[in-house]
Amino acid sequence: MTGDWRRAWGWVREWFQPLAVALLLTQFGASAVRVDGASMLPALRHGEWLVVGTAAGWAHRLGLSGYARGDIVVFKPPREAAYEWTNVYRGLPLPWRYRPFLVKRVAGLPGDRVALRGGVVWVNGQPLPEEATKTYWAAFCPDTTSLVANSVAASPTRTTLAEVTVPPGHYFVLGDNRSPGGSLDSRTFGPVPVADIAGRAAASVWPLLRPERAVPPCDGQPQPERRVKLEGETQIGPRLLQGTH
Repeated sequence: MTGDWRRAWGWVREWFQPLAVALLLTQFGASAVRVDGASMLPALRHGEWLVVGTAAGWAHRLGLSGYARGDIVVFKPPREAAYEWTNVYRGLPLPWRYRPFLVKRVAGLPGDRVALRGGVVWVNGQPLPEEATKTYWAAFCPDTTSLVANSVAASPTRTTLAEVTVPPGHYFVLGDNRSPGGSLDSRTFGPVPVADIAGRAAASVWPLLRPERAVPPCDGQPQPERRVKLEGETQIGPRLLQGTH
């Protein structure tokens, strides 16, 4: 019975604990979103739960304020990006298709000119300061030669462009994972309308403890999050998410 109880408890943690946290937080103008995948390494890891300020998200959509470069945002990809639609949730098939929330970082603001050359992000003719991201990936497997490391998109159907100007009411978002195939983002589907952005991720609240380092597999295979090696001393997991990287 020990094994059965352990499996039952694992199921409860997987489904009901996040739901309880989400219901509690939504009463205070926020929601909880889980990070799925490795597209935000090293800043965020697979399985982390984030607090997203939905009240502030509404203010941004109404034009009362805006996101800042470096903010981590939770959003739905453009409707035209058919490859982002799915009918599976946590391994369970659904009778409808939907756009799952993605987590990326704001690189370009409305009116910015954004380009990528050799894996380096250029905004308005200047390289984007990404010291933590650059330092991390330089030690492993930085992508400098692929199409997405050397081009950008204006929309899901207008890709491989040398440069794009972010339209009004849109944001150019990138994953921190700059390895080959590490992130599907605005380099592929273009700038994201502010109407599709739920809000800024203000903090990571789960897990309570996490290993110090995450080492990516760098093998170019699907679902790299399953092969990320965690090592080093145990650290406190919950933390505020700063707008720099």
